[in-house]
Amino acid sequence: MAAATRRLALRRADLDGGRCPLPAEWGPVLPPHVTVTLEHRAKGIAPGRVEFDAEPAEDDGWRLTGLAWPDDVHPGMVVALARRAGGAEVVVRTVVLEEPMRIDGVNYYHEYDPVVVTREVAPGVSNRGKVLQAVRRLGRVFDDGSAVFPEAQLVRRGGLGRGARGTFLLRNAVEQLIREGFVTRVEGSVDGGGNPSYPAIDGEEPAEMLFYAPLIEPAAVPGDDEGGEGSERREHWVSGFLRKLPPGAQPSPRQLSLHRQAVDSEQIDDVPLAPGYTFVKKHHRNG
Repeated sequence: MAAATRRLALRRADLDGGRCPLPAEWGPVLPPHVTVTLEHRAKGIAPGRVEFDAEPAEDDGWRLTGLAWPDDVHPGMVVALARRAGGAEVVVRTVVLEEPMRIDGVNYYHEYDPVVVTREVAPGVSNRGKVLQAVRRLGRVFDDGSAVFPEAQLVRRGGLGRGARGTFLLRNAVEQLIREGFVTRVEGSVDGGGNPSYPAIDGEEPAEMLFYAPLIEPAAVPGDDEGGEGSERREHWVSGFLRKLPPGAQPSPRQLSLHRQAVDSEQIDDVPLAPGYTFVKKHHRNG
């Protein structure tokens, strides 16, 4: 009998807890003990195969417990699960990308779910990291991994406290994120429950939003980028780069001028800005 297959995205709790999500209909019919075969190419290259004695458990949905995930498996990565009806073996495979991608400084060599990556990958514990995490985890996330969050709600949900000191820290963190190109201010709206919409919807209350778009670029060939994982969290210089804009937005005259200057000084290739993108100049970033 042909094996049933499903594709599911891993969350941080799965990786930290050595678990693998299961389709809801599989959990109740699996035996108490299951052999899990993990097939994974480390960094998309070296093939590996390892078996685990696992148990199905119902905890925030059905999960297989008792696994150990390789270090290059990140939140949001997609796994393909296969099992035969009545069988006690589940095969879990990661799917290699044709071209490895680097998302906000984290290398992905395997297929991933952009929404889960935005929700689950922690951007750090600095003030700017706390604000960015609020936008990404609490905001409305679109299919491409971009997200919007009402800026006014950050006072109570940004994690920087209230009062004069909290306001000062929040303002600095937001301006730093804008300067570094992580977020852009846009005009959206909120419904009666405070849920954000972008673009704005007629009849809802207008609200200023912070719009986040992940920086996605080709990843270095494995072996040529040692120590590169998570480098965005250390203090360093960031070269000028292109950043996706919110739908309908255009780069400002200043950004066009900065882009031209970067081309003239040979910091970047002489390629026109594509529609829907802006240029973020070289800057110093504190993790």
